[in-house]
Amino acid sequence: MPDLLPMLVLLPLVVLPVVALLTLSGHVVAARAVAIAATGGVTVLAFVVAVTVSTSGPLQLALGGWEPPVAIVLAADGFSAAMLVLTGVVGILVAIYGSASQTLTGGPWFWSLWLLLLAGLNAVYVSADLFNTYVALELVTVAGVALVALGGGAAQRAALRYLLIAVLGSLLFLLGIAFVYAETGTLTLVQAGLRIDGGTTLFVALGAMTLGLAVKTALFPLHSWLPPAHAGAPAAVSPLMSALVIKASFFVAVRMWTVLAGESAPVMLANAVGAVGAVGTVWGGILALRQTKLKKVIAYSTVAQVGYLFLLFPLVVAGGPNAAALAWQGVLLIAVAHGLAKASMFMAAGSLAYAYGSDELDVLRGTASRLPTASMAIAIAGVSLAGLPPTLAFVGKWQVLRASLESGQWWWVPVLLVGGLLTFAYIGRVLAILLDSHGDDDRGGNDGERTNQVAVRVPVRMQWTALVLAVATIVLGVRSLEVADLLHVTLMGGEQ
Repeated sequence: MPDLLPMLVLLPLVVLPVVALLTLSGHVVAARAVAIAATGGVTVLAFVVAVTVSTSGPLQLALGGWEPPVAIVLAADGFSAAMLVLTGVVGILVAIYGSASQTLTGGPWFWSLWLLLLAGLNAVYVSADLFNTYVALELVTVAGVALVALGGGAAQRAALRYLLIAVLGSLLFLLGIAFVYAETGTLTLVQAGLRIDGGTTLFVALGAMTLGLAVKTALFPLHSWLPPAHAGAPAAVSPLMSALVIKASFFVAVRMWTVLAGESAPVMLANAVGAVGAVGTVWGGILALRQTKLKKVIAYSTVAQVGYLFLLFPLVVAGGPNAAALAWQGVLLIAVAHGLAKASMFMAAGSLAYAYGSDELDVLRGTASRLPTASMAIAIAGVSLAGLPPTLAFVGKWQVLRASLESGQWWWVPVLLVGGLLTFAYIGRVLAILLDSHGDDDRGGNDGERTNQVAVRVPVRMQWTALVLAVATIVLGVRSLEVADLLHVTLMGGEQ
């Protein structure tokens, strides 16, 4: 089964030139079909890897018959497997969603770029050395920037800003890698973690890498690139960016703290990262409340939700073993739940904008009666983001709350509560507008009137794919023990 690990990366890369040639020759439908089939194949492989890891333990493969540190090592534990499955599930549903209309994808080159992004994401999740992780992150960045640029106009300007800021993040991450290599003489993550001392070198290296990855994850106050990029991207690109791309950088950050630093991780730096995440949770929620466009609300919500993820570091580093285990489980459950919910919300928002030609909230007033499936997806996904039972995010936030109390770090509890209330506020505001069937009558006048009819028929698969992802947050919440058990199968770091 370890032989499946390179296939997760090679399959999309092998299919990519075929899709590109079909696109160049004008066979767009065939290119789309091949890309969707390849995505489906990768998704199946991801599930097989997850089942194998869950039943038999972590997987590891040294390519070329060499041994570390010479060999390129691929590995997968429970965290990797969960992210691989999340990538596959979101990816295949977004692909089905995007197949409904070329308007949603920004053009035929979406399919080639998506395969490049898929290969990069999977490479991040199975790489066990720092250099290959860096290369994989660059693939993700290049593909992500190009996908955002497909939106044209303002999206291209947002993509350029994203590129410039992401390059800065890459340089900081590379600087950290250089410090690690100078200290340990190896780029293999596990061996570097065993050799590095918990002194100044680790502090500087970990600080540089964390800062670089925080830029790519859009952690406050380094988030300025995210809202215009996610909101301006084509409808099929926004869910990929929010649900998957930023998770790759967070995944690497977790590896750096739990595998490279381990028990030597600096407490002061961990607390600083957690404090910044806490401020981001509140600030992102406040900004989401002030937006007048649906996709901007969802984009700023991502800034808020990212802040929750970075509470992991102080709880793991400064807490005891029990608190660390709770925090590890809780934050990673939140990450999975966020991926599903945010992809669902962006897809549903895309359906509404597709029907009415705009994502302005005033334009969408009262549209729930016309597009109930898309509106229901937003409602369920919003409930998940807020952390209401029985969703997966509720289980995750409950575990983080327990970890905060268990470790004596009670000051993170108000962050969870205030963040949840702000989520209720901006999701409630959106739903109130969508359900306001009298809004048009209240405005009146020829300039303010809008006939509350769907101008463009929305294909069924656009709405139902969004609803499937939203419902998955509830299903996984009920079955959260299975997800937690998978996350506890560790090889490259984490608390059990």
